[in-house]
Amino acid sequence: MRIHQKIAAWVLAMLAVSTAAVFLCSNARAWQAEGAKPVVVQPGAPGEPSKTLPASTKGTLPPRSKADAEFMQGMIMHHAQAVEMTALIESHTENKELRALGARISSSQMDEIKFMKRWLAARGVKTTIMEMPAMAGMNMPHEGTTLMPGMLTPDKMDALRKAKGAEFDRLFLTGMIQHHNGALTMVKELFDTAGAGQDAELFGFATDVDTGQRAEIRIMQGMLDKNVSGK
Repeated sequence: MRIHQKIAAWVLAMLAVSTAAVFLCSNARAWQAEGAKPVVVQPGAPGEPSKTLPASTKGTLPPRSKADAEFMQGMIMHHAQAVEMTALIESHTENKELRALGARISSSQMDEIKFMKRWLAARGVKTTIMEMPAMAGMNMPHEGTTLMPGMLTPDKMDALRKAKGAEFDRLFLTGMIQHHNGALTMVKELFDTAGAGQDAELFGFATDVDTGQRAEIRIMQGMLDKNVSGK
C-alpha cells in the first residue's frame, strides 16, 4: 500500500472512532436524563445497521504490532550511524553548507532517537535489536552487525573517515543520500505490513521521517551536483 493510501485509511479509521464516540456520548446523555440503563451502540460499516451492545461492554485497543517495535528498534540503529557520520564533518571539511546540513541532521536524528527510545520503553519493549555501544565514541556498524536498509558498510565508513575536503564532501553526500533512501524503504515496509503503523504516535513519526528525509535528499542531491560541477 502506498504511504498516502495508508494515511487515508488511518484518517477514515479515526473518523469512525469519532463517530462511535458521538453515538456513545449521545446515548450516555439519554440514559442519564431518563434514569435508564446505559446503552452502548456500535455503528455499523457503511450500508450496515448499528448494533446495540451490552452495558458492560468496554473498549479495547488493537494488539501492538511486532513490526512497529522492530521498526523503532531498527530506526534507532539507522539513526545512530547517521549521527556518527555527521560527527566527522567538523574535522574533515570546511564546507560551511555541509556543516550546517550536518548539524541539522545530527540534532533532528538525536531527538528522534530519544523519542523512539521513550516510545519503546513506555510499551515495555527493549530499545535495541542487539547490544550496541554507547553513542559517545560509537564506531558502527561493526563486523557481524545487521545493517538496516541504506546503512553504510564498514568499508564505506572507513573510506569516509579517511577522506578530507571535497572528497569527504562527495562521500558524505552520496552516503547520506543512500542512508536516507534506506529510511524511506523502512517506512514503506512498515506501512506495507498488515496491521502495522496504526499507533498514532508511530504513524506521525514515520510519516514525518518520510517527508523530512525526502526533503533532505533533494537538498543533498543539489549540493552533490554543485560539488561535481564545481560551480
